[in-house]
Amino acid sequence: MEPLFFLVLLVQVWSVRPHDQLLNKNIFILAGQSNMAGRGGVVSETITGSAATWDGIVPDPQCKPSPSILRLSANLTWVLAHEPLHADIDVKKTVGVGPGMAFANGVLAKDPTFGVIGLVPCAVGGTKIREWGKGTFLYKQLMRRARSSLQDGGTIQALLWYQGESDTVTKEDYTDYKKKLERFFLDFRDDLQSPLLPIIQVALASGSGPFIKIVREAQLGIDLLNLRTVDAKGLSLEPDGLHLTTRAQVRLGKMLADSFLHFLPTSPILTPTYTSTGPPLRCSNFIFYIFLLALLLRCIRMILVTF
Repeated sequence: MEPLFFLVLLVQVWSVRPHDQLLNKNIFILAGQSNMAGRGGVVSETITGSAATWDGIVPDPQCKPSPSILRLSANLTWVLAHEPLHADIDVKKTVGVGPGMAFANGVLAKDPTFGVIGLVPCAVGGTKIREWGKGTFLYKQLMRRARSSLQDGGTIQALLWYQGESDTVTKEDYTDYKKKLERFFLDFRDDLQSPLLPIIQVALASGSGPFIKIVREAQLGIDLLNLRTVDAKGLSLEPDGLHLTTRAQVRLGKMLADSFLHFLPTSPILTPTYTSTGPPLRCSNFIFYIFLLALLLRCIRMILVTF
């Protein structure tokens, strides 16, 4: 076959590359309980004697809105992301600053070429790990939002997970915590048909009960491929002794961003695109560029042979 044919084919492949960044979003699922949903700047009702309130302070530039950062709203539409990210998701609680915006801004600050980030808030305050098991309401809602985030294009890059404070109270909750958490991670990957999807979990900084150490040990003891753990221990807490302060949430977001940017999956990330005709796999840009490189090398080789 003529070398010119391969050059033409290469140009055509390059030209059909998605130019609309909105169709090529880097999607991150945010799930867990209150510290992922965000309580930074929230003054607890136990302290004020009235309903909890958020102070409305948004750190700039760490949590500022950006045209390159979107969020999936409760009605499954993409909108400009801003704090509080979980305002229409964790609706039974007063929501403040979480780690999501600081994470997204942190990624873009260190890699301006990363592209559009799509955040999918799914965290709900006060939830135990058993409430996230496959078949539960929270799990079904999580999968619905994750799949919906792919409808108009994009790739799920990672699950960001911060949960466990509610499982530090009784033996019934903490005894099988590690087993239930591992099962949750595996089920989530399996149902997304992405067995090596990166997961970044947060090890507890606090808890609702006295068994924080046991739950932390369970979190730190999980050994799965493409799983990393960011340790929140030592980050500053609100006066309630349970929730991270705004400053701590910003710090956590940066830690999550650093962890993700240093993440080297053992193989390309695969996430499905769900359509009415079935769920064909949509691969990450990695595979696309490998294909282009292979095609280019073949063109060069044939040109050299010809001349």
